Amino acid sequence: MSPEPAPFEHLLEVLNRHGVRYVVIGAFAAIAQGAPLGATYDIDFTPSRTAENLTRLSSALRELDAHIRVADIPEGLAFSHDSDFLANVDMLNLVSSDGAFDLVFKPAAMPAGFEECHGAHLPLRIDVPSRMDIRPAVVDSEVVP
Repeated sequence: MSPEPAPFEHLLEVLNRHGVRYVVIGAFAAIAQGAPLGATYDIDFTPSRTAENLTRLSSALRELDAHIRVADIPEGLAFSHDSDFLANVDMLNLVSSDGAFDLVFKPAAMPAGFEECHGAHLPLRIDVPSRMDIRPAVVDSEVVP
């Protein structure tokens, strides 16, 4: 049985409250821009790799009680995610009580990461109770997969 689509509002709210600079990529970004895709079961972020942002991201991951996503362990595996660790990984598949999410520091379509994605983002407002802004990435009017 497939998991239910996850509501990502709290996850986004925590990242925003911690001041994490990120761009939303992948299916969630495509759906937010009106692409005719089905529900997504995770959300993908490309965070900025500045030391300050990685420190903020680590704090947000701590608050979310994020764990490494593993197929046979629903709650995931605990890990140390200080800024030094985050500066040296390209991708993390994570899970929290808010659902599954990925940190993709070097997306295949934009290997320069956040700086490249941020330059190609389209600000959108998500209509949820907190009316939050997200930044899904686009390139030449095409949705980044």
